Amino acid sequence: MKQEQFLDVATVEAARERWARALALAALPSEAVALEAAWGRTLADDVRAPGDVPVFDRSNVDGFAVRAQDTFGASERNPVKLRVLTGGRGAAGEAPAAAVGPGEAAPIATGARLPRGADAVVMVEETELEGALVRVTRSVTPGGRLSHAGSDVGRGETLFFAGTLLTARETGTLAACGIAEVTCTRRPRVAILSTGDELVAPGAPLALGQVHDANARLLADLVRELGGEPHLLGIARDEAGHLRALLAQACEGYDAVLLSGGTSKGPGDLSTRLLAEVAEIVVHGVALKPGKPLCLAARQGRPWAVLPGFPASAAFTFHAFVAPVLLRLSGRAAPASARVRARLPRHMASEAGRMEFTLVNLVQGREELVAFPLGKGSGSVTTFARADGFFAVPAEVEQVEAGQEVEVTLLGRAVEPSDLVIVGSHCNGLERVLSWLARQGITSKALWVGSRGGVEAAREGACDAAPLHLLDAPSGAWNAPFAPPGTHLLKGYGRRQGLALRRGEEARFPGPDTESRLRAALSDPTRVIANRNPAAGTRALLDQALARAGVAAPPGWATAYRSHTAVAAAIAQGRADYGVCLEAAARGAGLAWLPWREERYDLLVPEERWERPGVVALRAALADPQVHALLRAEGLSP
Repeated sequence: MKQEQFLDVATVEAARERWARALALAALPSEAVALEAAWGRTLADDVRAPGDVPVFDRSNVDGFAVRAQDTFGASERNPVKLRVLTGGRGAAGEAPAAAVGPGEAAPIATGARLPRGADAVVMVEETELEGALVRVTRSVTPGGRLSHAGSDVGRGETLFFAGTLLTARETGTLAACGIAEVTCTRRPRVAILSTGDELVAPGAPLALGQVHDANARLLADLVRELGGEPHLLGIARDEAGHLRALLAQACEGYDAVLLSGGTSKGPGDLSTRLLAEVAEIVVHGVALKPGKPLCLAARQGRPWAVLPGFPASAAFTFHAFVAPVLLRLSGRAAPASARVRARLPRHMASEAGRMEFTLVNLVQGREELVAFPLGKGSGSVTTFARADGFFAVPAEVEQVEAGQEVEVTLLGRAVEPSDLVIVGSHCNGLERVLSWLARQGITSKALWVGSRGGVEAAREGACDAAPLHLLDAPSGAWNAPFAPPGTHLLKGYGRRQGLALRRGEEARFPGPDTESRLRAALSDPTRVIANRNPAAGTRALLDQALARAGVAAPPGWATAYRSHTAVAAAIAQGRADYGVCLEAAARGAGLAWLPWREERYDLLVPEERWERPGVVALRAALADPQVHALLRAEGLSP
């Protein structure tokens, strides 16, 4: 089958306008909801108070109900003496026993009804009993320390307007007003359908080429977060009859339908082609990155969308297009997104002609927030979960310069500060340390940008600690020569880099030692290397080995893997023949591993952060025998 192409790629603004014109975006019908089930629902009608709150004049403190004028001039040196009324305790829920007259005081508890004649309350701390009298040591004014009937809410007053999202604050207020039932907009019923033979449900074993269906769970919970009611229809095979049957099921009784995958106009993609049989396709292709294959459709005024299969693309397009529509159906206005200004630490290229959304992590620099781009691509299943927010690069911009300020839209309502911010080289051992700290109540955020990226973050004060493993070839010293002024080098631990290859293939890499084997591999044009990214400390070691071998870049050199585990996976899956990684990564992938270089994995700490509580806890952890045991279990040398 000949692959189709995107012939009419719409701008983001045009896509939204076209889809909105095709949809009936009035709020869904209303329904009565018991107050105990109303949390998270949206009011369909205004709610007015059926009565006054409080219902009666009540005391705000424990003390004595008095006539304020009887206390005027009272002080500790010149107390006023009032006669205490008997016959009642003045407890909450108890009717006052008698009216308060001139020169009299009645005991009263917090929340109790004010007796007739009284117009103020004296706190018990400002009184002293003296037989049948009470000595008042401080004067009060009329209305002091009491709430009048209706002073909080008056009968008929509007408590909440239609469109209000009910949280605990609203439901508590409704309960205080005696309201047991409210009228809410019906939750949007959203059908969710994944497509593709490569998908299997989470928990099921994977065959070669298969992946777990992350998007169904992702989209269902995004719908639920917006107050919708998700309905999972399952995974459709790449077979027309099966997909048609599920699309027919989606046509019945749902307010919106979301498909995942099958939007790229490839030869095996059926989603958009079969969707056209049951709905009007409004847009197919949006000048957006990630998310260009997005398909927007309408059926009888109801929204249908085919979102890209990659999780990050699906999440972005959901937030950009689907979320506002579901909010309208729910009777809610789209909330204003929280935004902050932040500075990019490094240059970033962008694709001209498409608006590009870039996920970032935010950390506090010396004077401003720093936004570290998370460059794992639209196929990453973890990037969206770890991001603090994103910024948009306009379609006409081809590059964003280092140091440029960008506006970041937060994925949460605020940037939650962590006790410890780590920026630098990844190591499973450090993850064990951070896990141990988490059990001690120390929260952390880690951005794995490589050793050189960590050095720059430490130089700029944009982290608490920057792990690195860099060798200064002339001196043979690890890490210390790379410490910028104003930073401390915190001792970490030793670890071993090694040559990873598939088991049984050791003979294909001859040599008396690992260094010789690696040089031979680098010189062999039939062997493909799994290389590391340029900012990684391992890449620095490989650059030096390549220089010693005296050869040009071997096959695979231009492909940069971002972690030790990615290197091991590439070798295990046959995309590469060898690479350099840590022993734990190689063993985990079932590879042979030959020790090559002992190295130091230390951390740079900006001087001004050395005594921060999170850093103090990290320093203590790295000296703790329990943590040393965890590191040794990872094959490391504390």
